[in-house]
Amino acid sequence: MKKRLLSAILAGAVLALAIAGCGNSADSSNNTSSASGEASAETSDTSDSDEYKFGRIDIPALDGSLCGAPIYIAFENGYFAEAGIDANLTAADFETRKIGLNNGNVPFVNGDFQFFSSIEQGINATVVGGMHFGCIKLVVRNDSDLTKPVKDLKIGVDEVGGTTYQVASVWLENGGVSAKSEDGEATFLPYSDGNLELQALYDGDIDVAAVWDPLGDIAVSSGNAKILVDISKDEPFAGKFCCFYYASKKVLEENPELIEALYGAVLKAQEWINENPEDALSIIVKGGYSEVEDEELAKQLLADYDYVTADTVKDHDVKADVEYFAQQLNNIGYLSTDAAEFANNVYSDLTE
Repeated sequence: MKKRLLSAILAGAVLALAIAGCGNSADSSNNTSSASGEASAETSDTSDSDEYKFGRIDIPALDGSLCGAPIYIAFENGYFAEAGIDANLTAADFETRKIGLNNGNVPFVNGDFQFFSSIEQGINATVVGGMHFGCIKLVVRNDSDLTKPVKDLKIGVDEVGGTTYQVASVWLENGGVSAKSEDGEATFLPYSDGNLELQALYDGDIDVAAVWDPLGDIAVSSGNAKILVDISKDEPFAGKFCCFYYASKKVLEENPELIEALYGAVLKAQEWINENPEDALSIIVKGGYSEVEDEELAKQLLADYDYVTADTVKDHDVKADVEYFAQQLNNIGYLSTDAAEFANNVYSDLTE
């Protein structure tokens, strides 16, 4: 039985690696579709930069994640070009993105609240908008009777300190169980490969697997697991942006029009994705941005992300979400700044 399960899991490895979450590790972001990078650079190189108001702008977006679709679509549908941006999509790991935001070489990226602690530590970046809801799930075996946090759980994560770790920690703390290692009430086990993490769940080595989309859905569709927490729908995450757009404060201060143009282009792309999820997926697959085996699942995930648009962006309080997650991270010891003060310092409203 284990051999059959392992075969099934390995067969889904390409999909899992390609449709990773917004907070991919350095390894995954450096090993994503080189074809996309070459295609983007080639397309951009053929244009005359003099035709673009803002010239050539590198945007580190090629990490293979499906939820990064707005940047792919903004590039492919020409929304960046319409905004005067000669966009060049590149691949970069988390550390490179942080450094680029700090010195202004990277004007604009998408990412989750893992950036918060880096900003508190001095990275000169700001949140300029919310991106979407949910891209991480906590799953358990089908025979598990777990419905809420209890002590002595073994929880699989992609890395200790990473976003799945923070999500699981927030869930524990809100359920009355300490996530702090010194308290010894929960154990976190890191797995660099999400498929191995799921196998550990099936084998009983861990009680809960905190995984990026689409691994949770794949586990459920295989009949081997059920969803315990979907952060797009379940408390304490429901209705709150998990992923944001970040801008370099240096660039925002020196060239606010560029940041506004970049943000406007992705908002336009998000509206188009909401209206055309099937066509969006086709463009993403054809462009090699993500390798997708289960197209129905991928299309459903695009729809579930419920991207905001230029018409709906003011309907949701992004700053309140920044403050909420800042408080949650404060509770588990990942931030020390007062949450309201952090949100005031970190959020820049481009819609005013």
